[in-house]
Amino acid sequence: MWDWGTQPFNTVITTFVFSVYITGSAFGDTNATSQALSLSTTLAGLFVALAAPVLGQTADRSGRTVTVLRSLTWTLALISAALFFVRPEPAFLWLGLGLLAVGSVVSEIAGVNYNSLLDEVAGERNVGRVSGFGWGMGYLGGIVVLLVLYFLFIQPEVGLFGVTGADGMDIRVSMVVCGVWTLLFTIPTFLALHDRPATTRRPIPGIDRWNTRQPAVIWRWLAPVVASYAELWNTVRRLWDVSRHTVFFLLASALFRDGLAGVFAFGAVIAAGTFGFSSGEVVIFGAAANIVAGLSTIALGLLDDKLGPKRVIMISLIALVASGIVIFAFHDGGATVFWVAGLIMCMFVGPAQSASRSFLARLVPAGRTGEVFGLYATTGRVVSFLSPLLFGAAITVGAAVTGGQNTQYWGILGIVLVLLAGLIVMIPVKEHTEHHAIS
Repeated sequence: MWDWGTQPFNTVITTFVFSVYITGSAFGDTNATSQALSLSTTLAGLFVALAAPVLGQTADRSGRTVTVLRSLTWTLALISAALFFVRPEPAFLWLGLGLLAVGSVVSEIAGVNYNSLLDEVAGERNVGRVSGFGWGMGYLGGIVVLLVLYFLFIQPEVGLFGVTGADGMDIRVSMVVCGVWTLLFTIPTFLALHDRPATTRRPIPGIDRWNTRQPAVIWRWLAPVVASYAELWNTVRRLWDVSRHTVFFLLASALFRDGLAGVFAFGAVIAAGTFGFSSGEVVIFGAAANIVAGLSTIALGLLDDKLGPKRVIMISLIALVASGIVIFAFHDGGATVFWVAGLIMCMFVGPAQSASRSFLARLVPAGRTGEVFGLYATTGRVVSFLSPLLFGAAITVGAAVTGGQNTQYWGILGIVLVLLAGLIVMIPVKEHTEHHAIS
């Protein structure tokens, strides 16, 4: 239910509705608004990369993971609803982008705490099924909320409660619905889960000695940060010493997760710019994409437990690379090509994400989940610039090679390259059963 409840921020706000709204002509020149969106997203990603290990370890030590998750989740609901105040005027551009960036940070950090709870609701024999079911529920929640908003507020000339498109009211009211949705549907999560006992903090040589020499007021604020980064370094060093294949997995997952993010980030852009989808058709495709992704993630979650998460990841990445190449090679085949190949790509995005999470969850001992998933979030953000960078670079190369005015379809090759890199690094990684336990 947490996946279901928080999905509006991913599906409606960051992918198909609000991001399109905030980069529209009402807020300024398309290039300027797009560059502003890129900047705000980059800064948010950088903050997540820096903060994730600190906050993950803090939750581990305090034992208040569920309490922290609840606070972050309901803050995300408030931020979603606050987007109502972003009117379609240039003066509101940075308000909208600021709220979007802060919401992205809150969503990512909440995800660190949420992922760390996987071992409380699943065991070794069903962790893949549980992870896949949760991720699938998120996609299904995305399709439901997207269609509800589209048919009740966005598509009609006069929607529910007399809402129209005047002053962007259809989009703005949809943001309020997203906030209420998140608040209501995550309540079952916090009724079912409770904080577990805090773990004992392991002493960190050097940091503890320095602690005795610092002014109390300054150190009260700096100690958790310094200690967490020292512990992060110790975690990486221990992983390298005892389980190098886990380090290789973190590197591979950082690459292919960025490619997976690129599929959804730029899929709608390619649909509209290359295959001529209208705004309504983009929303309908988004709904279909979420249905396919949700059902396939739940189904392949069962295979995760039987075949192992690595095999699910490899199968998914091979299918994604092949489908991306098909979209590039047959870009002039019309909308049918994108519908078929695009939905096949969506079919394997969720399983790769879910299996990646379950792979790591099988390796982490109790009391270390927040710390290690904080590292997981950090490694994922370190290369988060690759898909956007290579997407744009491939379009530029395409223009130079073909001399065409619209070479947007070349961008898919940039995303495919990131997915292929992740696939190659993943090949030598041993299955989770052959890794040494994280200590």
